[in-house]
Amino acid sequence: MKILEQWVGDASSFVWGPWFLIPLLLFTGFYLTVVLRGLQFRELWHSLWLALVVRREEGAEGDISHYQALMTALAATVGTGNIVGVATAISLGGPGALFWMWMTGLVGMATKYSEALLSVKFRVLDRSGDQAGGPMYYLRDGISPRPLGRILAFLFALFASVAAFGIGNMVQSNSVAQAIRASFDVPEWITGVVIAVLAGAVILGGIKSIGRVTAVFVPAMILLYMAGAGVVIALNWENVPEAFRLVFANAFTPTGAVGGFAGATIRAGIRYGVARGIFSNESGLGSAGIAAAAAQTREPARQALVSMTQTFIDTIVVCSFTGIAIICTGAWTSGADGAAMTQLAFHRGLPGEWGGYIVAAGLSMFAFSTILGWSYYGEKSIEFLLGEWSNLPYRVLFVVASYFGAVHTMSFVWTLSDLMNGLMALPNLIGLLMLSGLIVRETQAFRKREAGSEP
Repeated sequence: MKILEQWVGDASSFVWGPWFLIPLLLFTGFYLTVVLRGLQFRELWHSLWLALVVRREEGAEGDISHYQALMTALAATVGTGNIVGVATAISLGGPGALFWMWMTGLVGMATKYSEALLSVKFRVLDRSGDQAGGPMYYLRDGISPRPLGRILAFLFALFASVAAFGIGNMVQSNSVAQAIRASFDVPEWITGVVIAVLAGAVILGGIKSIGRVTAVFVPAMILLYMAGAGVVIALNWENVPEAFRLVFANAFTPTGAVGGFAGATIRAGIRYGVARGIFSNESGLGSAGIAAAAAQTREPARQALVSMTQTFIDTIVVCSFTGIAIICTGAWTSGADGAAMTQLAFHRGLPGEWGGYIVAAGLSMFAFSTILGWSYYGEKSIEFLLGEWSNLPYRVLFVVASYFGAVHTMSFVWTLSDLMNGLMALPNLIGLLMLSGLIVRETQAFRKREAGSEP
């Protein structure tokens, strides 16, 4: 077993190292940004208006609204990475790492747009009348030669189905159980039972049930967490300009040792900022396209515009609140890491024990929402591999796994799911590059139809 753990750890370190997946993810995002002529910048406000104001496209085919599809995708990505990942990036790469997280999010919006467009274009109706789509479908049906597309589709679905039980389930329930134990001294098995019951009540109803719950739960949890972080920042307002100066200055110069911070090179800031940014928003992994395919829409490009706001909200908005709170309170110089650093920032910024409670509640809500979002991703991946008969057994097994994740340590499962997460991105990125011409043509055709429909 130790040999297997060592092999998986080495493979994960290589896949997520500086010379393999991260450069490919960045190159793909930058390339799509160029060929789409900076669409994510030109269309950002229109996209937010479609996502948060219009919300739905009446009379269109699909299982859930634009807004519900976006919230389901946000449920999966707004997770522990927004609290733990940001702190880890800053502790290892200095304040400049936050700048590189922003850069990853900005180019990642083009990647997310492309994944959603292709997912809706190549979606199919299953036998029960529900929409099924995502990278496995556009890889299978969009890539020529067909044998290559089928191989890439199979690999994506296989890796995604394994990752769903790891990073999308057991390690999340374990994070919740540990946070609740530390803050409120509740035994892990009780937390596990509560998670399994609540998750089962939502997941067993399928995507329509998940969409209804996430439409209310996700914006509420994001706003509550941002309110807490906003108060921390407001109470330390005099340090905010210096925090932003450190972010921009240390993005291009080494960060010196100060307090408990040992110092960091420019390379470390780029590496950890990019890596944690990708972990946070999942742009390039292809997972969010599965939720986008369920949306009620007549136009793949319209849902793609909505979907790309997920990366903006996740990385540019939520991660920024965490990062600035950590820097302006000086918690980044404490020598703490991960959740402990974020908790320290909230402790310093808020009176009494409120800071710790907010971080614990934030971790719990973010992790639970990830379980809901990834349950649908895993279900559709398993369905692609085994057929529709597997949906109900999968849902039951996923709920049971959420309990066992809460009561057992997850170090090996976390490492394995990290590896699977990276491996599922590889066929997806190959597909996005091969289908980039189609993405551009579909976008141009949509713009012409939109211009023709204007009075």
